[in-house]
Amino acid sequence: MRIEHIAMYVNDLEKARAFFTEYLGGKSNDGYHNKTTDFRSYFISFDDGARLEIMTKPELEDPVKPLNRTGYVHIAFSVGSTVKVDELTSRLKADGYEVVSGPRTTGDGYYESCIVAIEGNQIEITV
Repeated sequence: MRIEHIAMYVNDLEKARAFFTEYLGGKSNDGYHNKTTDFRSYFISFDDGARLEIMTKPELEDPVKPLNRTGYVHIAFSVGSTVKVDELTSRLKADGYEVVSGPRTTGDGYYESCIVAIEGNQIEITV
């Protein structure tokens, strides 16, 4: 069994799409739009077959997202090397994204950094 895809609602669909394609190498489909409900979505596919569905619709509830909370906390992307973790983290920081940890080696052996990227949601960048 495998996870087929992960989905997340966002307010700014185009900004989220640009983030995952520009920084993380995802490939986007042409999108879907339900004209009756105004639901819109894109599937972003990654090299290993993983997919992320980003979605939006009118009147989304958007509570504050503290970093220490229950529920899904981050999505981790493997970039292949410590050098690439460092480079992408520096690029994201230079582009104005908040780096909340790292790059560092964690107690359980991961080399990673975490950034707040999409509307208060964390992205982990790891080897």
